[in-house]
Amino acid sequence: MKVGIVQQSNTANIAENVDKLKSNIKKLAAQGAELVVLQELHNSLYFCQTEETSVFDLAETIPGPSTNEFGALVKELGIVLVLSLFEKRAPGLYHNTAVVIEKDGTIAGKYRKMHIPDDPAYYEKFYFTPGDLGFKPIETSVGKLGVLVCWDQWYPEAARLMALTGAEVLIYPTAIGWESTDTQDEKNRQRDAWVISQRGHAVANGLNVVSVNRVGYEPDPSGQTNGIQFWGSSFVAGPQGEILWQASNDREETQLVEVDMKRSEDVRRIWPFFRDRRIDAFDEITKRFID
Repeated sequence: MKVGIVQQSNTANIAENVDKLKSNIKKLAAQGAELVVLQELHNSLYFCQTEETSVFDLAETIPGPSTNEFGALVKELGIVLVLSLFEKRAPGLYHNTAVVIEKDGTIAGKYRKMHIPDDPAYYEKFYFTPGDLGFKPIETSVGKLGVLVCWDQWYPEAARLMALTGAEVLIYPTAIGWESTDTQDEKNRQRDAWVISQRGHAVANGLNVVSVNRVGYEPDPSGQTNGIQFWGSSFVAGPQGEILWQASNDREETQLVEVDMKRSEDVRRIWPFFRDRRIDAFDEITKRFID
């Protein structure tokens, strides 16, 4: 499968951001992309650096303006597209939601982010209700897509449950970066941990992983922090954790990556982790902590 990656920096001008996204999607489709993946909350700045009620005005229904606009483009291009949107479900009820658009422009399915962080500059609990759709892959014409979102990528249970329900690839739209006061060594450790964790999910589940992060500097409107330098570094890993392609940490990039979807079967035959799982002894995994 030919996968298109869009690693993009954003401004406060949503219309310009969307136009740039659409231009990059068209470029990748012209190169032969069958699936295109965008970064987390791709239409706007990463607004979770502050807690501000007026920001809820950015949210939209699904179906809604973005699924209609991108759906029309997808129908024209004949590709499958992974969107990441601020969903307004009901008054006072909002989600961080990934939406998969099928090549005919219809919504193939959606996934609501399950793990919601609450850290300085990442105040997502103020905006997002944890997802309630479970860990279920989305059926598309290019395969069963195990779509998760950003903070989900640190949890092996999420990747495993997607794999156990038949996902053929794991996909992570992401918005993560550095705070400028961290030392360079600490910055390196953070980014390396981010890559290692997701490569681990590829290995443990015998699946390709597609991770797409935003890039560029976005200031903190409140001035409480020094803002976020999003570290880009979007990548695709194979089912043994091998890096098939990785972007820079400081530039916008679009890239077409060819992924061998059949290798998962071969890898699972030589590393039969699913065969040897001790499901009879895992019951305590559902506890918060084992005292």
